Amino acid sequence: MKSVILAGGEGTRLRPLTLELPKPVVPVLDRPFLQYQLDLLATAGVRDIVFSVAYQPDRVRSVFGDGAALGRSIVYAVEDEPLGTGGAVRNAWPHLDDVTVVFNGDVLTDVDLPKVVADHKASGAVATIVLHPVPNPAAYGLVEFDGGGRVTRFLEKPKPEEITTDTINAGIYVLDSRALDLIPPNVNHSIERGFFPALLRRGDLVRAHVHRGYWIDIGTPEKYLQVHEDLLAGRFPLAIAAPERGPRVFVADGALVADGARLEGPCYVGPGCRIEAGAVVGAGAVLTRDVTLGPGARVEASVLWAGCSLGAEARVRGALLASGVALGAHAAVGPGSCLGQQARIPDHSRLGAGA
Repeated sequence: MKSVILAGGEGTRLRPLTLELPKPVVPVLDRPFLQYQLDLLATAGVRDIVFSVAYQPDRVRSVFGDGAALGRSIVYAVEDEPLGTGGAVRNAWPHLDDVTVVFNGDVLTDVDLPKVVADHKASGAVATIVLHPVPNPAAYGLVEFDGGGRVTRFLEKPKPEEITTDTINAGIYVLDSRALDLIPPNVNHSIERGFFPALLRRGDLVRAHVHRGYWIDIGTPEKYLQVHEDLLAGRFPLAIAAPERGPRVFVADGALVADGARLEGPCYVGPGCRIEAGAVVGAGAVLTRDVTLGPGARVEASVLWAGCSLGAEARVRGALLASGVALGAHAAVGPGSCLGQQARIPDHSRLGAGA
């Protein structure tokens, strides 16, 4: 059993964070995002992985390599042009064996993957689709299934009167790899709108597995910020790899916190960070690594990537700062703002909400 992780998208919804860094390797706390999916796959004994990549594949390869350092075997199926979700899996077929676990590369979840795989194998299904309930399913593609768990219909972007279920496709599948012959090679093809409906038309058994635990798509600034809030608050089961200095106050080894600095949980201060006297790391703040807060600077409910620096009395609230962003003294960044790599905000400047 092997896995394909669909990691070829350009991450346009996360720009400018993803202009120079592909979404699969954006940091979540201080780990590249796909590391969480690798960990989940390992719970089901899956250690042979195919990364389906198209956008900046060398950046992804530079982070994960061949997987040996992680105890995995990773190969790369590179798309010369975008092939869609189905085409990407078909492109990875030469690297696969009889059963394939497919992950969308922007999903964080605590689904019981060993159970999904075991139920799939026991059922004799050609495909098993993990579903997740959402409060407002109208913006998604719905998946209908009967009382026995057999998928009966797919409905894309339904009208309000057409909504019959609250379960949506969660972007996790277990497939009989032989069924990939339904996907034409080297063309753009959708696994959701093309491959799965074709299985139903052929009369194949497609089963649903409803997961009612944690699930989030990190692909927007709002969701990317939320996932950090969830990790800090313990809503996602994760042992944060940093000592806890107070309730939900995580400070990594190698961080320097001066006397007179204040840390308010939940927050995370990564390795190499320097927090000077009078600075405040407020609730919901994540400083990934090598971040410097000058005297009196304050960060709250924000994520700062490696090498960011805040001058004296600078303020950041509810914002995302990519690597190397520098704020001058008394500068301020408002909620909903998202700054690309190496941005410079001069002394006493103000960026309002949503910059």
